[in-house]
Amino acid sequence: MAGIIDIIGNTPLVEIKKLNPNPNVKIYAKLEGNNPGGSVKDRAALNMISSALERGDIKPGTKLIEATSGNTGIALAMIARLFDLEIELVMPSNSTRERTLTMEAFGAKVTLLEGIEQCRDYAEEKSASDEYFLLNQFANPDNYMAHIKGTGPEIWRDTEGKITHFVSAMGTTGTIMGCSRYFKDKNKEIQIVGCQPTEGSSIPGIRRWPEAYLPKIFDATRVDRVMDISQEDATEMARKLAKVEGIFAGMSSGGAMSAAVKLAGELKEGVIVFICCDRGDRYLSSELFGL
Repeated sequence: MAGIIDIIGNTPLVEIKKLNPNPNVKIYAKLEGNNPGGSVKDRAALNMISSALERGDIKPGTKLIEATSGNTGIALAMIARLFDLEIELVMPSNSTRERTLTMEAFGAKVTLLEGIEQCRDYAEEKSASDEYFLLNQFANPDNYMAHIKGTGPEIWRDTEGKITHFVSAMGTTGTIMGCSRYFKDKNKEIQIVGCQPTEGSSIPGIRRWPEAYLPKIFDATRVDRVMDISQEDATEMARKLAKVEGIFAGMSSGGAMSAAVKLAGELKEGVIVFICCDRGDRYLSSELFGL
């Protein structure tokens, strides 16, 4: 009988049928909200914790700390408890209440600060002592390795190797870095497309990082194209995904879908896969699905 950890990954790949503007192009959504913790971050959280335990970097009784905008924190809170590890999660104070309550339900301590940059600084300062171990998703290779092990191979299998374009939001950049490595090893012609917010847009899960906070795992040479997505486009597409395609997902998924639709309009033919990274119920207290 499988445990919770055993059902992380192998998420569905479903075709976008109504919102696809080009009949000669296939668009598929990788439904990461089907992971038990509700997002793609289950993969990275499991790999970061299990790999650190295997190496002896952390031991039973170690206190973990991590800065997060939400989904990674929920995944870490769930998985840390499965390994009997205490964890403190540091989040921006404008995060939705659902996120905080979910982390606390799993037994995590949640600290709210002004912004994600401040959260990262706080976590790094506390980890300078021996009392806390910082997983540091922004610089930890185990983050992107999760997608070399799982996400990439699953997409390759489910498209029968026919994928031509991979589209992903860029936050910590773990998903796009890992999938890029895997796909380029399979076929260098596969195009890797990243999404970032336009200036002034706020899209949870997609970041335009200041240079000082750019994730250390990010390698710009592994992304063929970066598409700027407005807050309005991400919001509109998240709503359309729910109302038209029956896919209830968050704003960053709407952003990635918006990029996939624009890309499909440019192509003569192709197979586009985008990461639908979490579920829409994470955003019910926000204005995402408001009228």
